[in-house]
Amino acid sequence: MIGAAAALALIWAIAFPAPAGAVEDPVSYEAAVASGLGAESTPSATEGSDSGALALTPEQQALMADGADWTARVNLYHAGGGGATGNDSLGCRPIAMRTMAVDPRYIPRRTRLFIPETVGMRMPDGTIHDGYWYASDTGGAIKGQKIDFYTGHGRGSMAPAMRFNQRRLTLIDAGRFEGCPPSWDSLPSQTTQMAALPATGGGSR
Repeated sequence: MIGAAAALALIWAIAFPAPAGAVEDPVSYEAAVASGLGAESTPSATEGSDSGALALTPEQQALMADGADWTARVNLYHAGGGGATGNDSLGCRPIAMRTMAVDPRYIPRRTRLFIPETVGMRMPDGTIHDGYWYASDTGGAIKGQKIDFYTGHGRGSMAPAMRFNQRRLTLIDAGRFEGCPPSWDSLPSQTTQMAALPATGGGSR
């Protein structure tokens, strides 16, 4: 025997049936995700980023079209405060955000590398990185698919590149270089282009 409330509910349902399609089976989580149910828009990846805009040169565009020659996990190193000291393995003064330490059995020394992920990185002086790095250093702890970015003097110099630390990045062979890695001041055409946009490395270890 059903209670009065249940009987009233039954009579109401008969008298006022629900519109077709109003009552449906439960929707699974997978189906909801597939249909976009409850989807929320996410902010633009550039929101809050310190990356600057840099128009790619024809050479950079061609290198990116070639695809990766290597991939490697990044570590950061610096001079001073317990960091690296002296010249790099070529006997050159390390250049902040240019000098890179590699395992020469994996990436030959004197390789000029283009790393797309670093294009647009804003450095402390406002310069925007063009993505070029120079394999001029080595290190005892660098084995295989590992590279070290030299960032400059002191731990604070690592800040602009910290988002790359322990990440696996794309390395594209951009040829070989002679002598030492160029300083930013020795590339006026690039530094002028970068500085016009709105808006740091040690020895062998």
